[in-house]
Amino acid sequence: MEANYPIKTIIDDQGDFIDDLYKDQIDEQLVENMYYHMYRIRTFDKKAISLQRQGRIGTYPPFGGQEAAQVGSALALGENDWIFPTYRDHGATLTYGADMTSMFLYWNGRVEGCIPPEGKNIFPAAVPIATQIPHAVGASWAEKRKGTDRIAVAYFGDGATSEGDFHEGLNFASVFKTPTVFFNQNNGYAISVPIEKQMNSETIAQKAVAYGMRSVRIDGNDCFAVYFETKKAVDLARAGKGPTLIEAVTWRTGAHTTADDPTKYRPADKGKDIVEPLSRLEQFMKKNGFWKEGKISEMQAQLKEEVDAAVDAMENYPEANVEDLFDHVFAELPEELVKQKETYLELLEEY
Repeated sequence: MEANYPIKTIIDDQGDFIDDLYKDQIDEQLVENMYYHMYRIRTFDKKAISLQRQGRIGTYPPFGGQEAAQVGSALALGENDWIFPTYRDHGATLTYGADMTSMFLYWNGRVEGCIPPEGKNIFPAAVPIATQIPHAVGASWAEKRKGTDRIAVAYFGDGATSEGDFHEGLNFASVFKTPTVFFNQNNGYAISVPIEKQMNSETIAQKAVAYGMRSVRIDGNDCFAVYFETKKAVDLARAGKGPTLIEAVTWRTGAHTTADDPTKYRPADKGKDIVEPLSRLEQFMKKNGFWKEGKISEMQAQLKEEVDAAVDAMENYPEANVEDLFDHVFAELPEELVKQKETYLELLEEY
């Protein structure tokens, strides 16, 4: 079955073209935009890991190694589309327009981090596995019924494909031909469980067959393959051609979260031959005349300043309102929670 779903790649690990189909569409603007966003989210990711180690934010899920999958897919969306991320897709949401200070606030446990910028259809990160998939289908179906051309993309990992929400979401999307793109990042492990131990299918892409749905398997470390194949799926959905399941084969270079120790379950040499996506893009840029040392260095310095400024803004944010613990779950608080809130506020006054 794997032979029926070959991994589509445009540039290889050395940054050389192996597929000329989109060669004429890869211009300087696209390349610079790809590199800018991939370097930007990596700078954010490294800073977030450092902050967690210093106790300045809470547990954090790194996305190192998945920059191409997240940036390439997010850049393929229209500005009014919907995005439904998991807890590891803050690279995609930052690329799509999420505020960086708010992103740091989210990982610092602040409710303000769940609020998207005005006019951006970005749902808060879904921590329960696969629950955002039916939500994305519902949002896209609503847009279809309203007669708009907006689509929704649902991000999820390989472990989510073993959840009921995944199958229910795909079935509903298929039956009602909703304008949904299901974007799977197959990074090899569902926390500590390797993919071969949590499913018997050779690929994730083939799971679409059961639902009569289009699917494609792509090199998730090739930002151009991700961008063009996602754009194709988005265009088809927008044109009323129904949903697509995309399997982006990638690799999580670090831990599942900062509370995880991958050396307990992943051999030290596993993945050592994989060229991570930013290095691959850099090689491509240098071989094709897109690398401009001075311009790149200036951009990198500016991005470091942006990240540092966002950290400062997060740490100087007004003190959290403790009532937020109670006020954003129910439209009307149940009686027992009203009592808990009152007791909590009384204790705060005493201390």
